[in-house]
Amino acid sequence: MAEDFAKAVDDGLRLSKRLYFGKDRAVAPPRSLPTMDRMGHSLLPTAPMVYAVIDNPAIVDNPDVPSYQPHVHGRCDPPALIPLQMNGIELEVDCYLDTAIIRITGSWRVHCVMGSRSCDCRIAIPMGEQGSVLGCEVDAPRKSYRTSLITLEDIPKNVAEKPERVEGGILISNIYTLTIPQIDGGTTLSITMRWSQKLSYREGNLTLDVPFTFPEYVIPAGKKMSKKEKIALNVNVRSAAEVLCRTTSHPLKESMRKPGKLSFIYESEVLAWSKEDFSFMYSVCSSEISGGILLQSPPMDDVDQRDMFCMYLYPGKEHGKVFKKKIVFVVDISGSMQGKALNDVKNVLSTALSKLHPEDMFNIIAFNDEVRRYSASMEMATEDAVERASQWINMNFIAGGGTDILLPLTMATEMLNDGGSDGSVPIIFLVTDGAVENERHICDVMRKNLTGKQSVYPRIYTFGIGMFLELEGLARCPKISSSFERSITRGYLRFFRIFQTCLCIYLPGIFCNYYFLRMLAMIGRGHCDAAYDLDSVEPRMRRLYKRAISTIFVNIAVDAFDDLDEVKVYPSFIPDLSSESLLTVSGRYCGNFPETVKAKGLLANLDNIVLDLKVHQAKDIPLDKLFIKDQIELLTAEAWLSENKQLVEMVKKMSTKSGVMSEYTQMFIFQSTNKVGETIKVQQMKKNAYEKMEAPRSDKMMLLPFGGVGFGNLEATSENTPHGVGERKPEAAEIIVKAASNCCGNLCSFCCCPCCIQVCLKINNQCAIVLTQLCTALACFGCFDCCLEMCCDNRSVS
Repeated sequence: MAEDFAKAVDDGLRLSKRLYFGKDRAVAPPRSLPTMDRMGHSLLPTAPMVYAVIDNPAIVDNPDVPSYQPHVHGRCDPPALIPLQMNGIELEVDCYLDTAIIRITGSWRVHCVMGSRSCDCRIAIPMGEQGSVLGCEVDAPRKSYRTSLITLEDIPKNVAEKPERVEGGILISNIYTLTIPQIDGGTTLSITMRWSQKLSYREGNLTLDVPFTFPEYVIPAGKKMSKKEKIALNVNVRSAAEVLCRTTSHPLKESMRKPGKLSFIYESEVLAWSKEDFSFMYSVCSSEISGGILLQSPPMDDVDQRDMFCMYLYPGKEHGKVFKKKIVFVVDISGSMQGKALNDVKNVLSTALSKLHPEDMFNIIAFNDEVRRYSASMEMATEDAVERASQWINMNFIAGGGTDILLPLTMATEMLNDGGSDGSVPIIFLVTDGAVENERHICDVMRKNLTGKQSVYPRIYTFGIGMFLELEGLARCPKISSSFERSITRGYLRFFRIFQTCLCIYLPGIFCNYYFLRMLAMIGRGHCDAAYDLDSVEPRMRRLYKRAISTIFVNIAVDAFDDLDEVKVYPSFIPDLSSESLLTVSGRYCGNFPETVKAKGLLANLDNIVLDLKVHQAKDIPLDKLFIKDQIELLTAEAWLSENKQLVEMVKKMSTKSGVMSEYTQMFIFQSTNKVGETIKVQQMKKNAYEKMEAPRSDKMMLLPFGGVGFGNLEATSENTPHGVGERKPEAAEIIVKAASNCCGNLCSFCCCPCCIQVCLKINNQCAIVLTQLCTALACFGCFDCCLEMCCDNRSVS
């Protein structure tokens, strides 16, 4: 998907050579276009961008002063993406604890389409660490668009009967796209994008990174056009400790300083837009482990009317000794792991072993249908043992076979439970890309097994590998060209167009069950992460491993939770504190907190300590927005495990209320027409969309592709479907067989006999080969016909 997007942008940049804006300057691609091998990364958006979706290149022209250019024959298939010129940009960031809430407002002009024509506009929102889209608003002179979430059951009847979908969804793990339909050429769009993301923590410093690198080709034509860039940053750690600014990428000016609070602003007229991401690093002066508890009353319209709380712990600059480690790497080597995914895992494991100290212990378990152990027992991490383990990895990490997770997990638990306590933290580091049928049973077994006699029972860190899949339709199949369509019979073309309509759908999700891995990590007081594209496997896995081996404070317990009338903690088992990250625990409660809360735990020197955490009323920190994403994911994991429908309903309400996507809601775009002399009442529009769920006749509702990651793919796991399958172009016969069961209703209205569907479903391999060869032969005739037409045209011209 990312490569297709980059290729479409490359086509759009080349197509933009048709544009000319007088003597000021011609709008053209950069002087040195990126080569094809690097294009996939260089042309992906590195800042909020808007593109014109061009399927008919004849409409590309200056909307103000049309130029006389040769007519372009044919269509762009897939459509080209021309980056729109940006007239202004404003970035507003609010940092609270370890979360940033970001709002970007910009102005883009459809500068590349004739004034009498229109095109779709695609918005791309690149986000930082663990980003989550909160919403998007688009204002045009005649139309306005707002995104929102809706449960599948609440889709209005007028939309459900004739669903109108627009393209969008997750491009790669940190880029979200959505499409606004039919914007007139020359229109200026005012767009507001909102999302949340995590701050990274390193060596006592919190770092904010916001994608803010704009390419040269979005600079508007005309030397006299005003280009204003504005950045506003607010930091609120709600602590008496002093906040110190370390580094910043842009020239910020301090506008406010109070204990625990900082504000900065930057505003300027610029010649060119920002050429680097916005980065800001700050620290909270604390030498030792410190923290606090924040309380807040719920909003009036909250689905849960219990009071909210948040407990946070800072590792401190002088965090002290790190625990010794007894770690077992449990790695999936099934057939679907072949290629780059398994190679990256091997690289991370080799580096991870070299980072262990000689007093640490380790073992490695590789599993597919069978289980292979590096050693029958735990081994000390000496140089010789690490070298032998690296060789063993290279020899035994060969992708093949199925997936069986329970046996290797049980073996790892027995290894770590054996031998009593020696002042180390036992860790299971699970890496998998598949889903299995007995996942709920595995959770129950691990919950029972993790009750050893050790003072610190095994921690579980889980890492999932998976891709967002795209099933490509015949519209993108290179065998079907416009000349081919003209050369084949009308009935044959009609048959393929049916499947083209039915198959152009996105299938978001990953092979592994993220919520199963999340539940395992919660049971084991660990953490979970996942990579949704191959390029992020290695960096994300390294970061999770570094967090796992940097534990400084374990067995954290808060007695005040037991004294409350009612309490719900997210996560249910408080994880350990690492020197590589803040620890935040949120929840709901009924009752009264004391003025000071005591948090108990164990340090690496085996000293039991008690921390005094002051309780504050957090009126200026939106707790309901900061932790809603984690709460939705944890509740989804619990709902999946227990199959509790009440939890599912709670997740739906929390998702639609907060705007954070879940597995049970779908994003839609609500269009409202601006009437002359009438101001749109946005709140009333949202009320109609949320409460009544009935769009007025003058308004329009368009569904975006489903944005959840799903609960795993058992079929893909059992078939050992390799990663990157979304990049593989399916054969025509393969597509027909896959889709026949899903498009019966549409197909039967065109086919003379519904039995054709059953025939397609039961087709054998030999018949499929014959059909494929027939299609190839017809394609060859189409290519031959196209060549004849081109040659004849050339002779006539000459």
